[in-house]
Amino acid sequence: MESTVDGTADDGLAETFWSVARRLRRQTHKTLEPWGITPGQSRAVNVLMRHGEMRLSELSEHLRIAPRSTTEVVDGLQERGLVQRHPDPGDRRATLVVLTADGRTVAEAIRSARIAEGERFFAALSPVDRAELSRILNKLRE
Repeated sequence: MESTVDGTADDGLAETFWSVARRLRRQTHKTLEPWGITPGQSRAVNVLMRHGEMRLSELSEHLRIAPRSTTEVVDGLQERGLVQRHPDPGDRRATLVVLTADGRTVAEAIRSARIAEGERFFAALSPVDRAELSRILNKLRE
């Protein structure tokens, strides 16, 4: 890795990182094709699978997107029969969203496909390199 005089990484590292990110994004789109689901919808399904039923506002927070965008994501999932909406018994103004049985099935299938995709993607790395990459990425995520 090349550095500038002040010790900061040069543009080459950032470009390499973004190139890998774009490649991962393309792979994610291919992986999701069999279910006709967008990456945003996949993230929502994953959140609901992990955390269960929740308010739309809570889902927005988990996804870190605007409530209007969350509504669009949930609309698409509901049209496919993967989620259901119903009023929150504790607050009639709020709406709860939950995965349907089909939604849980799709969530599990996507999870399995993503694990297999990750294994293929990182297969070129040794176990030591994988551990080091994981350490670095976790540090950057903080």
